[in-house]
Amino acid sequence: MTRVPADPAPSSSAPAPTAIPLKDPELADRLAGRLAAVDAALEEAVASADALAHDASRHLVAAGGKRFRPLLTLLAGELGDGTRPELVDAAVVVELTQVASLYHDDVMDSAPVRRGAPAVHTLWGNNVAILVGDLLFSRASRVVAGLGPEAVMIQASTFERMCLGQLHESVGPREGEDPVEHYLQVLSDKTASLLATSARFGAMFAGCPPEIVEAVAAYGERVGVAFQLADDVLDIASTGEESGKTPGTDLREHVPTMPVLLLRRRVERGEGTPADADLLARLDGDLSDDAVLAGVVAELRGHEVLTRTRDLAVRWAREAAAELAPLPDGSVKVALADFATALADRAS
Repeated sequence: MTRVPADPAPSSSAPAPTAIPLKDPELADRLAGRLAAVDAALEEAVASADALAHDASRHLVAAGGKRFRPLLTLLAGELGDGTRPELVDAAVVVELTQVASLYHDDVMDSAPVRRGAPAVHTLWGNNVAILVGDLLFSRASRVVAGLGPEAVMIQASTFERMCLGQLHESVGPREGEDPVEHYLQVLSDKTASLLATSARFGAMFAGCPPEIVEAVAAYGERVGVAFQLADDVLDIASTGEESGKTPGTDLREHVPTMPVLLLRRRVERGEGTPADADLLARLDGDLSDDAVLAGVVAELRGHEVLTRTRDLAVRWAREAAAELAPLPDGSVKVALADFATALADRAS
């Protein structure tokens, strides 16, 4: 079972819906207008003369989502000339890549719902979902080709990392490989790589100097891992009202998450207590019963492995914020730092 992390929840600090807190209303308004242009370009990019391809391709695009990756591209673009038309194309590329990956992941997970709508494979079948995912990747490639050879190379490298992350998550760690380090690498490749490219494209196509481009890319890489680790904490520590899903959903589906990996490592190294071994055995068992699930969630909430996961999420978020040091002071730097802080607070 694999998982694609949910997009960050929208912030209430900006006048327009956004996945990143924006305290500057003028910046929020500018980005909202440019996101509208991205949405229009996305619709054009997924349009097809073939009726089946058209309907299936635009299904998740029309379902919405918070457009976190294109927003990161546009926000990083504000560090340079944020009006350049290439930024809209770059934002379309990263969103098409994300949506295409969801088509494939939902087939692998047998996920029934995505972005509040029926998953594509539940409407048209697995074969159509996989092929339309491939079609969307091809559309992303067509758009990125117009941005030049460097962008094509960056996109190809990002796509390779996403595939490797999915592959390594699917097969698990090799013999002798530390499962915790394996998991962190999966998060970096599968999730954080596209966030890093989203930020990189923004600064790059806005004409920023190399040190700024590298700084925001490093930020995106670390903030992606921080977000997923915070999500691991929330799956256990939050209430259903806070997270929008039943606590322990990932546990029930036996999705590898950091608290369980840390617990397993303790037990396998002989460092755990008999209670730890018993808890791990129940986590590996049938969690379909709500009472059984609630019991293991309650035990994990008071366990040291959850505290250690919180600490890891906070560390990655702080490292993300530290990558912003070369950026000029201003509303963009504040927004990116605030998002990293929000992730740390989210896990705490």
